[in-house]
Amino acid sequence: MEFIQTNKWDQNNPGAIHTTREIAQQPRLWKETVEILLKHRDTLMSFFKKIDDRHPHIRVILTGAGTSAFVGETVLTSIKEMVKHKRWTVESIPTTDIVSNPYEYLDKDIPTLMISFARSGNSPESVGSVELGEQIIDHFYGIALTCNRDGLLAKQKKGDPDHLVIFMPKEANDQGFAMTSSFTTMLLSGLLVFQPERVHTLEKTINEIVSAGAKIIETGKTELEALASSNFSKVVYLGSGVFQGLARESSLKLLELTGGMIPAIFDSPLGFRHGPKSILDEKTIVFVFLSCHPYTRKYDLDVLKELYHEQKRGKVVAISSYQDDVAERYSNLFLTTGLETVQEDIFLTFPYVMYAQQFALCKSMYLGLSPDNPSPMGLVNRVVKGVKIYPYRNGGERI
Repeated sequence: MEFIQTNKWDQNNPGAIHTTREIAQQPRLWKETVEILLKHRDTLMSFFKKIDDRHPHIRVILTGAGTSAFVGETVLTSIKEMVKHKRWTVESIPTTDIVSNPYEYLDKDIPTLMISFARSGNSPESVGSVELGEQIIDHFYGIALTCNRDGLLAKQKKGDPDHLVIFMPKEANDQGFAMTSSFTTMLLSGLLVFQPERVHTLEKTINEIVSAGAKIIETGKTELEALASSNFSKVVYLGSGVFQGLARESSLKLLELTGGMIPAIFDSPLGFRHGPKSILDEKTIVFVFLSCHPYTRKYDLDVLKELYHEQKRGKVVAISSYQDDVAERYSNLFLTTGLETVQEDIFLTFPYVMYAQQFALCKSMYLGLSPDNPSPMGLVNRVVKGVKIYPYRNGGERI
């Protein structure tokens, strides 16, 4: 099925061609990502067995910079659940933290597996984090999930027996400024890489999210375009559990694609009440990502009702996996993916983020910007520039 049916989106804005296509192609690339992980299944199982046989305990670090870091943040709790029968601990630590403070995050005596998420694999911090791991940790292993076959991270680790490099579908190497299909394909890979023996059993669920994503592309633009053209100046994204990482990514996407013109923040529904709620006024839109877990959803609905009844607030948007009359009643815009049978929030992150991506794209175009390059003056760049990596000698002593 062809999902790139979106020329009507960009016919009036040639500066949106890449970003529009890269949002629209995601459902197709998710299927390709599953096929890639199936091809690596035996290699992954052998790699993990080798590590398990060598070490009674393994520390896993999920890492990346910016959106790539939010991949690890979003998938963290799901991976913890997958490996709970092993003596593995899992953490999400951005490369930007590792590079600047390696003595706080890397332990010489703990065998470590670093999972690097990287669109280009050329960011100084991506390469620097792996080099620091090799320098500091006695038993260090790595898996790079990257979109760029020609990136430094991929080239340096090719053929290294203690490292694996797995490439996302070729088109996932987004050419637009903001990461969209690179985010979701790396997220799906991160979810699948720790359960290689189960990849084939998840195909039904993945086919369902593929269909949901395709439907969002076909039908979601009108409502989101109307919302994007409304009068607002700030946006809040709220989500619990895996959706907190997703909320963070959604806020960054809006900030990036609007060139910083629309400030956006993220939080959990419960955390939002503890101070950040001060941001509310008549020009603040709030998105709430609703959990499919019945317990967590109670808290999501509570904050949705509270927001809806606020005197000074803008529009409230609820995003749900299924039809919910209560959520629809207490929101100005109710969006549903139609995924009633999906029982894990992590799978809902894929269609949910497409709403956020499309909203950011629509707002960018409404503001007269070029989403493919919303910062033409070079304040920020597709691949970060200007980062100097300093040598780390003798445990980081002052030199």
